[in-house]
Amino acid sequence: MIEASRKLRKASTDAEQLLWQQLRNRKFHGYRFKRQHVIKPYIVDFICPSNRLIIEVDGSQHLDNREYDNNRTAYLESLNYSVIRFWNNEVLQNTNLVLEAIFNSLNK
Repeated sequence: MIEASRKLRKASTDAEQLLWQQLRNRKFHGYRFKRQHVIKPYIVDFICPSNRLIIEVDGSQHLDNREYDNNRTAYLESLNYSVIRFWNNEVLQNTNLVLEAIFNSLNK
């Protein structure tokens, strides 16, 4: 799974790359994030381990995979993670609103 997560990092979408630029190196209010992190049997897009927050950035392929995504979210929540999801276009067109939502989730 580690090799798969490395491949996903190299093949990041534009939205994932944009969000990662905002989250990396503790630039986002000092919070530490990881990307393409393995939580078996899944690889999550972004995680803030200290706050147990997972951020997923979804493209159009997720329109056909709602049941899979719901099951995945339920599993991650059963491990006491909070999961928030954004569409690619939300990240690209409303970055500040996405960051505000992330900040609010971190500070619940």
